[in-house]
Amino acid sequence: MIKLLLFLSLLVFTGINAQNNTLSYASPAEVRLDSAYIHSKVDSIITNGIKNKAFPSAQVLVAKDAKIIFHKAYGFHTYDSIQPAALDDIYDLASVTKIMGPLPGLMKLVEEGKLDLDKPFSTYWKPWKKRKDKRNITLREILAHQAGLEPYIVFLNDVLKKNGNIKKRFVKTSAKNKFHHKAYEGLYVKDRFNRKMFRKINRSKVSEDKKYTYSGLTFLIFPKLIEQLTGEDYRSYLQTNFYTPIDAKTLTFLPKSKTFSHKIVPTEMDTIFRHGLTRGFVHDENAALLGGISGNAGLFGTATDLAKMMQLYLNYGSYNGEQLIAEYVVKEFIQVQYPDNDNRRGLGFDKPYLNNAELSLSEAYPSPKVSASSFGHSGFTGTFVWADPETKLVYIFLSNRVYPTRKQRAIYDLNIRSVIQDVFSPLAPKGETINLAD
Repeated sequence: MIKLLLFLSLLVFTGINAQNNTLSYASPAEVRLDSAYIHSKVDSIITNGIKNKAFPSAQVLVAKDAKIIFHKAYGFHTYDSIQPAALDDIYDLASVTKIMGPLPGLMKLVEEGKLDLDKPFSTYWKPWKKRKDKRNITLREILAHQAGLEPYIVFLNDVLKKNGNIKKRFVKTSAKNKFHHKAYEGLYVKDRFNRKMFRKINRSKVSEDKKYTYSGLTFLIFPKLIEQLTGEDYRSYLQTNFYTPIDAKTLTFLPKSKTFSHKIVPTEMDTIFRHGLTRGFVHDENAALLGGISGNAGLFGTATDLAKMMQLYLNYGSYNGEQLIAEYVVKEFIQVQYPDNDNRRGLGFDKPYLNNAELSLSEAYPSPKVSASSFGHSGFTGTFVWADPETKLVYIFLSNRVYPTRKQRAIYDLNIRSVIQDVFSPLAPKGETINLAD
């Protein structure tokens, strides 16, 4: 009788989980993957990465069919081997912020008819109406990196003198009137410095050659745009509409202002601006000059909470029984937009190379085994998130590869993120167990 009740309870739980598409835990064997091989292979790849100074710490999470089948933390926060990495560590997500922060907000606004992908962006961002080279650029072109915008502007050059000292008219060493945006301990940016940043973006050059060029400039603008269109604070809007409904408690800007029991992993020993170990403050300088709240970077979180957001996308906007973003909107955003222009990108999302399946692992991006419908994003600090609608796989990789400095490039040289993804990509025929060593 007890066994029957347990069996019925399991059926009910499984049914609810399947219906709600929330993440649960399972073993690799339950989804027909070779558990022993997976653990051995990933352990070997990460250990080799740490040995070659690709990063001091890393974390890998993989979910299949909304079940977390692999989640391990490796190494230590720094190379002194004092603080071991843990599963609930919080990482600086860098550019992964783009698809976790402003992008769901933009998707929601498209669903509500407050944004139109094919209308000029100047319809919503008024300063561009006065710019001949920008007034007709559409939001679709911007999000697909097809607009010809400059890739990046180093705004740190505006606050540093030639000798490296900070210009006091823009940055103070303590919070004062008109200086409240905290970039680091003892560094407070002028409240209206964002206006200077927006002006430079508005006046930046646009290439006449409309081809794929990655640009993060408008992601510095998107938070302000979201506030203008919703009448809500950017962070509150994200929290109410996305993070709270999926129970992603650690996805946040300014994590040092929270009371997390989780450890925040350090990023870089900064010798240019902050002159100290950057931990709990955003690594990206442009986001830092906005007080740590931006659309290009600034978001922190755990692997589990990132997996929830990626599962939301994999479910085409649904999670925990709620349709948070319209299915048709998600499907549009994760599609390649300009393949005829040799542009692999979706709307905000990164995509595999257009000929990815034909390439070797060393040449492909990401793994050549992912489907053409898969999508995700990478981050400068060594982060990577990816989801595949065909295989129902979510892959999260976190690291602090910029420790001790951003000059560390072994993560790229060893192609670690794609090599690990490759381990999980093959699928077994129904009813069989796959041996990934074959």
